[in-house]
Formats: sequence, structure tokens, C-alpha cells
Amino acid sequence: MDLLLGVFSAFGLSASAGLNAYIPLLVVGVVDHYFPSLLNLNEPWDLIANPYILTLLGILVIIEMLADKVPAVNHINDAIQTFVRPAAGAVAFAASAKVITDINPVLALACGLLIAGSVHAVKSAAVRPAVTAVTAGAGNIPVSIAEDIVSTVVSIMALVLPLVMGIILIIVLSLVLLWWWQRQDKAQTA
Repeated sequence: MDLLLGVFSAFGLSASAGLNAYIPLLVVGVVDHYFPSLLNLNEPWDLIANPYILTLLGILVIIEMLADKVPAVNHINDAIQTFVRPAAGAVAFAASAKVITDINPVLALACGLLIAGSVHAVKSAAVRPAVTAVTAGAGNIPVSIAEDIVSTVVSIMALVLPLVMGIILIIVLSLVLLWWWQRQDKAQTA
């Protein structure tokens, strides 16, 4: 059961890294540093909880949040984050909930990379351009704030309530698949 909860936790953290690269890493580091009974990172991932790394992550969270709120800069930020968010997702997946001891590290890193990369791709290639086009850029700030809130809540819930995160993940994936099948059905009948 611990392995399953660890995997749910890892999936939640890597998915939230697709929205904001540094929030899940900061949450993991803070939880490990201040609540070691809740999360105890193994080497080399325990470096995330180092106070200097936590300070750096806090600064990076602020920079990313600010860059994501400025029109035009947010698209440049998304282009830069195309490389950072999947890497952060890989680290968050591998570091979280002792998954690294129970799953091959390469598999854990690959899963995190794919999950965070997929979330980032949907955000930067579909959602954000659509929001910009529909609202003439006025919707980018509220959407960015919502993404930061979702990333923070998902990161915290992934560590505190991984079973709930697993259920939410299954529901969201089911809804996405259902939507995709309906689109495919409409495309074939048209």
C-alpha cells in the first residue's frame, strides 16, 4: 500500500510541476525539512530540503509567478519552461514518498518527465494560447493565478492525502479520455 500511495503522491507532484516547476519542489523540500515524519527524502534527493536550496526555490517560485503574469513575457517563460518543468517533474516524481527505493530510478525519472511534460504541453500549446486569443490577453493573469493555486494545492494534497490524489487523477484521466472519444466520434461522423 505504501508503494501505491507513493506512486499517487509522485504523480500528483509531477503533474503540478507541469503548471509551475518550482512549487512542488519547494513543497517537497519544506515538508521534508519541517515535517520529516511526513516525508523523509532519500539521498541524493534530501538536498531539496537544504535551507539554501529552499531559499533558491522560493526565489525561483516568485520569478516564475511574476513572469507568468506579464503579457508576452508569459509565452517566453513557457518556452523556457519547456525544458525546466519536465525536469522538475522528473525530480519531484523520483524524490517523493520513497518511490526511488521501490521503483527503478530511471523509470521514476521517465514517468515524472512524461507527466510534467504532458501537463506543460497542454498548458503552453493549447490552454494559454486559447485564453490569450479569446480574451485578448486579459484572461492570462487570472488563469496564471489559478494555475499557481492548483499547483500548490495539488502538491500539498499529493503529500498529505495521496489516496485522494490518486482518485482525483483517475477521475481526471477518465474525463479527458471521455472527452477525447467524443471528439473522435464527432470527427468520424462529420
